[in-house]
Amino acid sequence: MNWNNLVQVTIYLGILLLCVKPLGIYMAKIYEGKPAGINVWFASFEKWIYKISGVNPETGMVWKEYAVAMMLFNIIGIFVVYILQRVQAYLPLNPMRMPGVPFDLSFNTAISFATNTNWQAYGGETTLSYLTQMVGLTVQNFVSAATGMAILVALIRGFVQKQVETIGNFWVDLVRSTLYILIPLSLVLAVILVTQGVVQTFKPYSETSLLQISKDKDGKDIFGQTIPLGPAASQIAIKQLGTNGGGFFNVNSAHPFENPTALANFLEMLSILLIAAALCYTFGYMVKDRRQGWAFIAAMMIIFVPCLLGIIAYEQKGNPKILNLGVDQSAVVFQNGGNMEGKEARLGIVNSSIWAAATTAASNGSVNSMHDSYMPLSGLIPMWLIQIGEVVFGGVGSGLYGMIMFAIVAVFISGLMIGRTPEFLGKKIEAYEMKMASICILIPPMLVLFGTAIAVVLPQGLAGILNPGPHGFSEILYAFSSAGNNNGSAFAGLNVNTIFYNLTLGIAMFFARYWLAIPTLAIAGSLSKKKIIPVSQGTLPTHTPLFIVFLVMIVLIVGALTFFPALALGPIVEHLMM
Repeated sequence: MNWNNLVQVTIYLGILLLCVKPLGIYMAKIYEGKPAGINVWFASFEKWIYKISGVNPETGMVWKEYAVAMMLFNIIGIFVVYILQRVQAYLPLNPMRMPGVPFDLSFNTAISFATNTNWQAYGGETTLSYLTQMVGLTVQNFVSAATGMAILVALIRGFVQKQVETIGNFWVDLVRSTLYILIPLSLVLAVILVTQGVVQTFKPYSETSLLQISKDKDGKDIFGQTIPLGPAASQIAIKQLGTNGGGFFNVNSAHPFENPTALANFLEMLSILLIAAALCYTFGYMVKDRRQGWAFIAAMMIIFVPCLLGIIAYEQKGNPKILNLGVDQSAVVFQNGGNMEGKEARLGIVNSSIWAAATTAASNGSVNSMHDSYMPLSGLIPMWLIQIGEVVFGGVGSGLYGMIMFAIVAVFISGLMIGRTPEFLGKKIEAYEMKMASICILIPPMLVLFGTAIAVVLPQGLAGILNPGPHGFSEILYAFSSAGNNNGSAFAGLNVNTIFYNLTLGIAMFFARYWLAIPTLAIAGSLSKKKIIPVSQGTLPTHTPLFIVFLVMIVLIVGALTFFPALALGPIVEHLMM
């Protein structure tokens, strides 16, 4: 670790924190229906959307109605994206004449993008048409992110309201999230990315001559190269801001057409955490206790920063196997040093490591380097950030409501310690809330560990391993960790475009999203019906350093106890073998 590394990390985190308050206040005003500029200018357009949709924005929903509306909307989205892939060969905006996508891959991809996971078992430039990328995937990038934000806002209302049956209107929350937050931010970012060289065109792929004749695997001469193009910038913007992560091209943001310059790289990295971090402040603003929002940010930073520095340190140290060959891996003026396998030379160790930490902490899943090529322990850290439930910032909306589930567990345990009924923000936390919170915390580990266990004992699962031994086990564990927590990134050495992995990972992604969303809405409905208890001397403050540390320890203990045995069989063994 050197000063250059620390300066880059400090600038990144500093600018992120500077954006938290203004964006957080803006989003709170949007959800509360207060004037915030853009929602005043487009109020008539918003009303028009409700009118043609047959939605009465004044009608509230009880939590079950909210959940049914959310599930119905998402299932329809899955169906539309599935059909679009299957028939894309007969649709327009397909200049490269891409054929229809097989049923298992279509199933996997449709669920992946509807659940905000954006796991990709395909190469975008060789599989999907422009129409499928735009109408199918990009649209789902918006509405899947908006769904997570809507669920969070419904949960916030549960804390704010007293003795009310309803928790808001799903359609209103969905429209406002998309119209006033995701679209404006994505439009600005997309325009900036285009100025940096990210492609945005409907032109067919370009053919160019090579400067030097090459040979293919059969020894035949290759004189030219196909350069893939397409409407990429519009998808890249929302994939980062909505913590989606699905790239337009196969190698994601390691591709120069997705991430061409240092400025583009920084803005894309910033976008990964931007909305998720700002929503913490939105939470504090809406519950009338901004200290609570900062407490969540502090808890997330306490986990995130050491993980980020750990990745940088292990990658900068380099590969001992190469060091034994006499290769100098130290960082000097003329070289980055460290382990540069799988990384863009123009980005280096620090920018690759920041991205790896941010994308796995934030349920984003995009990459600008290959996590499969990281050193065992620096590859373990992104995997573990996913495994603790994507609550360190996490997906937009879903990350914070996941952290709130841990907070509910924390106040329940602390209440038992002092013999008092647990309270969180003036609402009693009782058996029902604990049961629902426990479901949210336990479902992802079950999906990850059961899925991994099935894959490593069946020949269909073992057939995809390209690197036998502990690293191959890590590849499977990472895949199910990613799907079971709606992240979407991958250790690239596993062939997952098979019927077995497409179906099992698709099922894991579906349940990881909705088996958590529905219990969260159930808690929102339960809290909304309760009265607010005034603060007294016996009330446990949940914004103090003591509670922040307690919350962090709950997250770490659950993550460590659940996944340490599996991690010991993979990256830890691999590290010891090196």
